[in-house]
Amino acid sequence: MLSAIINRRSIRKYKSVDVPRYMIEEILQSGILAPSSKNRQPWKFIVVTGDAKKDMLAAMEKGLIRERELPFLPESAQYLGGAEYTLKIMEQAPVVIFIVNSLGLNIYSSLKPEERIYEICNAQSIGAAIENMALTASELGLGSLWICDTYFAYKELSDWLNAEGELFAAMTVGYADENPYTRPRKRLDDIVEWRDCGTKILD
Repeated sequence: MLSAIINRRSIRKYKSVDVPRYMIEEILQSGILAPSSKNRQPWKFIVVTGDAKKDMLAAMEKGLIRERELPFLPESAQYLGGAEYTLKIMEQAPVVIFIVNSLGLNIYSSLKPEERIYEICNAQSIGAAIENMALTASELGLGSLWICDTYFAYKELSDWLNAEGELFAAMTVGYADENPYTRPRKRLDDIVEWRDCGTKILD
């Protein structure tokens, strides 16, 4: 698995080759195996392929057009161009998986403190599931892209998905048609703070 972590890339160009169903199922199964807070397993996966992508892409595009005129995320307007590029990536990829927080509250809801904590815990759980899925795709020789630009078309995609819960993210999956450069990661010394509690840590 370490090699999958090292070799994983965010892929934005895909070959026009279908992904076998068993590979998609293996990716989804790895997501299901992720740890989750209180074992709530707050995920639902909606796999979009083939002709079904047309209506999904139309919903995403409708949301992006609406976002320019009546923004849901006005302070993120500078990222809208990136979301439009994401739409093209979703169109090119043979598989788009939507990840829904099946226990989540609508994004417009006012949250009580406990509900806010539940949402944070569920978000961590779903993030672990998506990471498992990305690493499994890499192990299978596939590329993937973890997408959050769906929030620019939150209402339109949520209406199209018609799934109980909160739209959380999407992931494109397919055979990579690029080998992108990965920016260097931050050094441990720059981001880790060691606090000595009297426990000897061996080098």
